[in-house]
Amino acid sequence: MPAPDASIPTDPAELAAALEKTSTALYAAIDRWTRGGQERPPQDVVLLSLHQQRVYRVLARDATLARRTAERLPARLAAEARDNAKAVGSLLSLARPISAARRKQMRLTEPLPAERLRGYMTRAEKRFGVEWEVLAAVMLVETKFGRVTSSSSAGAQGPMQFMPATWRQYGLGGDVHDARDAVLGAANYLKASGAPGDYRRALFAYNHSGNYVDAVQAHARQMRRDPRSFYAYYNWQVFVLSAKGDVRLTGPR
Repeated sequence: MPAPDASIPTDPAELAAALEKTSTALYAAIDRWTRGGQERPPQDVVLLSLHQQRVYRVLARDATLARRTAERLPARLAAEARDNAKAVGSLLSLARPISAARRKQMRLTEPLPAERLRGYMTRAEKRFGVEWEVLAAVMLVETKFGRVTSSSSAGAQGPMQFMPATWRQYGLGGDVHDARDAVLGAANYLKASGAPGDYRRALFAYNHSGNYVDAVQAHARQMRRDPRSFYAYYNWQVFVLSAKGDVRLTGPR
């Protein structure tokens, strides 16, 4: 298994080989996990998911490297690589460095079990018609599936990051910090904003940023392509930017 901070190649051929090896091993490990009935992810899934995430953070920062790497991958994995690099890059364009003092103030926790979260999302899809993959992508982008429990700098709250006024209107009387209620509220809000007919408009209402919309749609597209990506994303960790670069706040050490 790759160490949590294993070096990432920067040569396109080496990076493509590393990404193919990591993704192949990761999806095999996810299959074993989900078929075995174990609630919490085994260590191989955690380590491989983190390594995959770190590869995509490298690709996201260098469009030429991402293109040259994707050209060397099998077609299905190339599509995945393009979507993940695009999504991570779109979010990095919105990120700003935060101080060590601010990092210490962030409240973090372990997420609820993956199957429980996915169950909330599939039930919300049945009720409101909003695809579970879109709901999962929103939770991934907003709080890494609930790992971040502190409010945003703008005051958004809960695993789906609702502003208080929006929650009062669309939260169905639930608790914004409860994952089940938050997913239902998000589906309700996206439905009222145009989903499933126009996901782009609905997601732009959720967050007024084209890059945010691009990221959510790219991650949702990958989960439609291969639902096992949900379990990989579930194990992606919380990174923030400092003046010196990436700082990882959660996950194995």
